[in-house]
Amino acid sequence: MSLNQKTFRPKKSAPSGSKGAQLRQHIDATLGSGNLREAVRLPPGEDANEWLAVNTVDFFNQVNLLYGTLTEFCTPDNCPTMTAGPKWADGVQIKKPIEVSAPKYVEYLMDWIETQLDDETLFPQRLGAPFPQNFKDVVKTIFKRLFRVYAHIYHSHFQKIVSLKEEAHLNTCFKHFILFTHEFGLIDKKELAPLQELIESIISPY
Repeated sequence: MSLNQKTFRPKKSAPSGSKGAQLRQHIDATLGSGNLREAVRLPPGEDANEWLAVNTVDFFNQVNLLYGTLTEFCTPDNCPTMTAGPKWADGVQIKKPIEVSAPKYVEYLMDWIETQLDDETLFPQRLGAPFPQNFKDVVKTIFKRLFRVYAHIYHSHFQKIVSLKEEAHLNTCFKHFILFTHEFGLIDKKELAPLQELIESIISPY
């Protein structure tokens, strides 16, 4: 399935009544308050892995939708390489890094993340099912790769975002993403270098 076909496909949500659904209601409520710093914090008494899991799915959906508005402009001709992360390897199907166009890179990246999210040994759907010991490492890799999509959007497509009047939405989504990664230490500082100035303006009052 091509990226264009699945861009606006909603990611599976936690079943209603489950812990994941309750946490998602908490996210919606705190985001509605407009306080993003409060929205990213682990709710008192909640499991950190559950919180990471629910938010990982939400951020994946968010980035998928944002990039989806640009697929007709982000083409192999316009974007022959990825701005942040010019070579792709997932360590499984593609072990040796290969150079691909930005849209192909994002397609590989989103497919890889979706495979992780659909793997119930990594992201359990059953209430009370244990998370694997390497769960946070998996989440870190997902967030590192999602960041590369944001970096590409800002570096290569920001003017198009402005012309679509989407910049306020993009900036809010990115601020939420960065505050969450900062709260839980999900991305190494060196990985954030492509957007360092913007990131510092977001977290400096922290």
